[in-house]
Amino acid sequence: MRRLLLALAALLAIAVGPVACVSDDASSLSLEDAVGQMLLIGFRGTSLDDEFAGLLDELAPGAVILFDYDGPSGGEQVRNIVSPEQVKVLTAALQEASERGLLIAIDAEGGFVNRLKEVYGFDVQLPSHLTLGAGTASETEALAGASARQLSELGINWNLAPVVDVNVYPESPAIGYWERSFSADPGVVSEHAAAFARAHHDQGVVSTLKHFPGHGSAVGDTHLGVTDVTDSFVRDDELAPYRQLIDDGYDDVVMTAHVVNRNLDPSARPATLSRPIVTDLLRGELDFDGVILSDDMQMGAILEEYSLETAAIEAIKAGVDVILIANQNTYDLDHVRRIKAAIISAVERGEISRERIDESVERILALKRRYGLYEQ
Repeated sequence: MRRLLLALAALLAIAVGPVACVSDDASSLSLEDAVGQMLLIGFRGTSLDDEFAGLLDELAPGAVILFDYDGPSGGEQVRNIVSPEQVKVLTAALQEASERGLLIAIDAEGGFVNRLKEVYGFDVQLPSHLTLGAGTASETEALAGASARQLSELGINWNLAPVVDVNVYPESPAIGYWERSFSADPGVVSEHAAAFARAHHDQGVVSTLKHFPGHGSAVGDTHLGVTDVTDSFVRDDELAPYRQLIDDGYDDVVMTAHVVNRNLDPSARPATLSRPIVTDLLRGELDFDGVILSDDMQMGAILEEYSLETAAIEAIKAGVDVILIANQNTYDLDHVRRIKAAIISAVERGEISRERIDESVERILALKRRYGLYEQ
């Protein structure tokens, strides 16, 4: 019966369109609900089943992320994307089950990083960043606009793109090799990233600059293990796209990298866990006041050195607002429970202040308000 009701609610939501949900500010939320807003989580299933509906009710996450392929099972388990109509029903059901308006995220960079493949029936196929960067910014804006329009029509309101890593090392195993950088020229990266983000904003889709402070020079892959860019990072070039876009008013989301850069933080912490990089550099020097998102906390660069709980706490202390648990390297929804419980416990024992939580949550709610997901 619950599934039937959720399906009917999803169909109704499709018919009437997106509806903003309840209105609060951060300080009016319970600690449990406030911390929930700071979670972006991945899950299995092409529909809202009882297990995940129960998890949404239990953990009240502020955001979910969709994938077409399940990494932990090598594709044997079904993930979230089968067809356009199925995705529309799923996103509508997710919104109906969420009390405060849900950010529904996807990696739709284009090229190799594409969850909405033609084989599933999706019409818009965006070229890679490298291909876009070889053309004009107006062409990038038009193509990205078509992709963003497709996302919006599917009920997906957050794209974890564009990549603004400068192509310092074209064979970088996480960036250059997969054509995920617009260019080796920071000016070209800035111009195309701005066009990409602008196109998404015009379609009501949140964009994300990644991977701060820069992953384009890395000879290693943070998905697999610790990656040190101390000797390869070109500070002026790799920070230039962030500096330019933020100066021009960009205020959606920036995703952190898990790279180690001793020139920016002598303690050798991954950038995601580094207060000198997240708060002093991104918030302070670059004056970014939008939402800061971690890269996936289940990646090798984190778990080689830290527990999930410690990493989440340290990321928040560093200045991160949203913790990503994609469940793509390993699948365990209990990881989400553990991270949320650890953050709450850190607040209760005074390691993290409630004011620090509220700072992040207010940024998240402000982003949702701007995109019509949340009423003030």
